[in-house]
Amino acid sequence: MDNVGKAAVAEFVGTFALIFFGAGAIVMTGGADLVAIALAHGLAIAIMVSIMAQISGGVFNPAIQVALWVTGKMPTGRSGVYIVAQLLGAAAAAATLKYILPATAFDATGGGIPAVAPGLALGKAVVIEALLTFFLVWAVFGTAIDDRASFARTAGFTIGLMITIDIFVGASLTGAAMNPARWFGPALITNDWSNWWVWIVGPIAGGIIGASATGTCSSGVARPRPRSGASTMRWGRRHLLSAGRLAL
Repeated sequence: MDNVGKAAVAEFVGTFALIFFGAGAIVMTGGADLVAIALAHGLAIAIMVSIMAQISGGVFNPAIQVALWVTGKMPTGRSGVYIVAQLLGAAAAAATLKYILPATAFDATGGGIPAVAPGLALGKAVVIEALLTFFLVWAVFGTAIDDRASFARTAGFTIGLMITIDIFVGASLTGAAMNPARWFGPALITNDWSNWWVWIVGPIAGGIIGASATGTCSSGVARPRPRSGASTMRWGRRHLLSAGRLAL
């Protein structure tokens, strides 16, 4: 299997894990245990990024993928392959949840699909998703992408924590998807496309703004002087994006 094929498999598996554990936690708790739901999403990403980073970059999110493409950190062809793999992984995970979990629990929570809170204007819902994704991408680019980051080796943990706190704030408002794939899988399996653009426009816009803002803030900042253990500091750039920089 070539590098792109291996990366696509990694993106499929990582996104599958996010929806399987994240949406699965919503189904099995009836959506009532915010701590369990937030931790399930955050830990799933933290673990998957740590495992898959050296294979594909550990993206698992079309909004982040678009941000990488817009900022020139991932070529067009590879970005397209990643996004397809992510959406397929999300759909497969949602289908698996529907198959293995109690039908009453699955149906009662819509398979863990994100939803806009009653009475919340859709425009505000888009802004909320954009803000949550902005901070997620800020964390991704500040740790996993920038080779000057002091905590690049713990990028998975940092990104997972950001997802966790985002869910604490936004879960009751929009579901805090921050990820079109997180919405797409359950939406496809339940055939519920309500307010679909909230989880496409919001995350993609927030991701692009976050990536651009991170690049602007870090431009011109001096790189740290090499020292013992400097290879650890470059872990994020070398592994998270080395695959993405390869031409198709």
